[in-house]
Amino acid sequence: MPAAGTDNRGYWIGFAVVLALLFVAPLVLPEFWRRFTTEILIWGLLALSSDILIGYTGMVSFGHSAFFGLGMYGAAAALLTVRPPNLWLALAYGLVAAAVVAAFVAYFSTRLRDIYFAITTLVFSQIFYVIIFTWTEVTGGENGLTFRQPALGVPGLFAIPFTPVTLHWFVVAIVTISYLLLRRITQSPFGMVLQSIRENEPRTRAIGYAVERYKIVAVMLSGVFAGLAGVLYAVQNKFAAPDFVFFLISGEVVIFNVLGGMGTLVGPIAGAAFFLILRETFSRFWTEFYLIPVGVIFTLMVIFVPQGLLGFARRALNR
Repeated sequence: MPAAGTDNRGYWIGFAVVLALLFVAPLVLPEFWRRFTTEILIWGLLALSSDILIGYTGMVSFGHSAFFGLGMYGAAAALLTVRPPNLWLALAYGLVAAAVVAAFVAYFSTRLRDIYFAITTLVFSQIFYVIIFTWTEVTGGENGLTFRQPALGVPGLFAIPFTPVTLHWFVVAIVTISYLLLRRITQSPFGMVLQSIRENEPRTRAIGYAVERYKIVAVMLSGVFAGLAGVLYAVQNKFAAPDFVFFLISGEVVIFNVLGGMGTLVGPIAGAAFFLILRETFSRFWTEFYLIPVGVIFTLMVIFVPQGLLGFARRALNR
């Protein structure tokens, strides 16, 4: 059995290799796949944010579409109203919008457990979806908010204008920092308490921890990083649409976690990449029915690989 130091060194070597590949990717990939890789990273960040709740706290949330969408709309509002457009204000607007919504949802939902928590978060996401869809004067309603005009374009990073390559590197940097930060949080005493809540909430409460407070912080933390993913999506695509607040987005995020492996942080990112690549591949051959083979593969994986892609890889390496 290898020493702990050897495992840790192998982890960081693998981390450095993946980071180097992501850095080189936009320089060698065709335009479509370069953009698609950037989008996978953004969806991976959304899945990563939800793992704090689903994987570490044991709380299945169907409200992440609200956090993601509000982050997107916050960024779009900043880029449409502030002159000159400022990337950092867009980030601030999006994160604040997501944090406020997450605090509101957390206050009312964390008193509930299991399916009741999941249903409550779903209801809140639908409430925000209806508000955004019908408040046409502010949100653009069904058409959303678009800022494709040159005067309203996305600002550059510092003094460097964004190109597809520099935008990809910016997203890689944000996702990497988010992953490392959340990894540190989950390995801290706070993260240990979240895992204790997941394993045995009554016992965690009995030994003196304020379980509701930890849950509220977990929901807010998860919501802020989901909002950050929404900001990045708005910056990449230059629009915000109500479809991204719909609860089906939250359902896809849960699928990402199940496919990749819950409670691992890396697994949900891998699950997002696997799902999106599958969907893109099959949609090229079965335009109308591409979800059928995707659904069959997902069902088979749930039955035969319940620990997810990361768990399967670990088991294969151990053999």
